[in-house]
Amino acid sequence: MIDDIPTGLLVGTLVILIFLSAFFSGSETGLFSLNRYRLRHLVKKGGHPGARRAYDLLKRPDRLIGLILLGNNFVNILASSTATVLGLKLFGDAGIAIATGVLTFVILIFSEVAPKTVAALHPERIAFPAAFILKPMLKVLYPAVWAVNTVANGLLRLLGVSTADAPKLHLSSDELRTVVHEAGNMIPQRHQQMLLSILDLEKVTVEDIMIPRNEITGIDLEDEWADIVQQISASQHTRLPVYKGGIDNVLGIVHLRNVIAVHKHGELTREAFMKVIRDPYFIPEGTALNTQLLNFQQQRRRIALVVDEYGDIQGLVTLDDILEEIVGEFTTDPSAVSKEIHPQEDGTYLVEGSANIRDLNRLMQWNLPTDGPKTLNGMIIEYLETIPEAGTSLLLAGYPLEIVQTTTNAVKTVRIDPKFRENGAAGATDQG
Repeated sequence: MIDDIPTGLLVGTLVILIFLSAFFSGSETGLFSLNRYRLRHLVKKGGHPGARRAYDLLKRPDRLIGLILLGNNFVNILASSTATVLGLKLFGDAGIAIATGVLTFVILIFSEVAPKTVAALHPERIAFPAAFILKPMLKVLYPAVWAVNTVANGLLRLLGVSTADAPKLHLSSDELRTVVHEAGNMIPQRHQQMLLSILDLEKVTVEDIMIPRNEITGIDLEDEWADIVQQISASQHTRLPVYKGGIDNVLGIVHLRNVIAVHKHGELTREAFMKVIRDPYFIPEGTALNTQLLNFQQQRRRIALVVDEYGDIQGLVTLDDILEEIVGEFTTDPSAVSKEIHPQEDGTYLVEGSANIRDLNRLMQWNLPTDGPKTLNGMIIEYLETIPEAGTSLLLAGYPLEIVQTTTNAVKTVRIDPKFRENGAAGATDQG
């Protein structure tokens, strides 16, 4: 009876079955290799029926796996039977072993490795067309797929595994940061940096970016009134804290726009000035920037005084300071160097000890540690555990630093050579 079956028919059937096996294998890899976020984007954007069908199939991965494996196993078993018949017809009893060996090799190469490799490299090219076939096939074979899934899911429940425990499509901050990094040329470098800065807001506190109390510019009501008027006229800031004797005795915040409005309606007097002072706004020094950004919005404020756990004023922070953490310095030249950093002809930089570490890293593309002191002076003193003398050299975070000028209680000026780190500093040692 086997001899009655045409050899050409057996060969043709076997080729078709191997092709179908490759289809199921490639479809499985392609569908489960799809970028789920890109798939969602294509579905929401509309106009891509293949993406919609693939998305619908992936909503129930257990059914999709059941359908694909049901089809794949069926065609593989049928291919094995056909190959056996073909082997017996051509080689007799020895044809069974020959057919088994040849079919194993053919299926492995042409129905498994090759299609799955292509699908993994180009999942959309394979998955979207396959979805047009698999979705109606699921409807036709749904009873069989349902039966297989019922048995399989029941077995999984006995083992303590529930299909309802499938992970949700949520990205953590670190994972989203990786996505932004890997976007490459799809997102301009400038926009990438802004997105990463937004993600970093929750890791940065107002203490990291505040203007320290010794640098706060404000109006002292104990000064002569003529001096106060002169200070208001020459101020580079639109909002200033108002205090008596010192910043610890702060009375409020004044917006110079309101002062100008008062001045337009008559002579600016101390009494009229006091009426436009707004109550001060205090915030804890450990407040995260993303939280403070929302607080500024809710409180309709743009400036706040930073206090420590004892209520003592430590500094001042503005809405602009937080925005600069996202978009960079508000200057006409984004690459402009801070007034605390002075480039030298030999390629080194003279940096004031009061320079903020985060500002140095952002402006100069350095990698000084930011998890400790906030200023260069503080970082050096913490590292050396003493006030160094002028001429002291040290290697800090891979950068060679030379103390140029000090006072009795602080480092005033430091020379930094960034080229040394770029060229390698593995063999350098600290010198006192």
